Amino acid sequence: MSTSETSRFVRLRVELVVEVDDVDALTKAALQRIAADTEMPADERVHAEDTVTEDTAEALAYLVDPFDLVGEVPGTELAQASWSSEEIDYDPDSPDWDLDEDDEADGDEVVGDRVDG
Repeated sequence: MSTSETSRFVRLRVELVVEVDDVDALTKAALQRIAADTEMPADERVHAEDTVTEDTAEALAYLVDPFDLVGEVPGTELAQASWSSEEIDYDPDSPDWDLDEDDEADGDEVVGDRVDG
């Protein structure tokens, strides 16, 4: 297939594990982001504030935006995005956390920290 016959759309998968070492700073930043959103309805604002105060993963999700990840990449426009966050038990030495394992099973070629599929 020539390049002109292939799809213009590319699925980019990114998985991050973030260590939160200052929950208060994270929560404060999320609350500031919510307060700065002038278009958020009042009832939604109250719910969002409660959620980020009670759940560190939700506070992080309010601050991480996939649009920011590719917004400045030349020649691209983000067509669709979804993301979620959850608190996890993480052991960097565990073989369960080998991020490249799934990529090789899918038949993709692993190149350093990059995967070409």
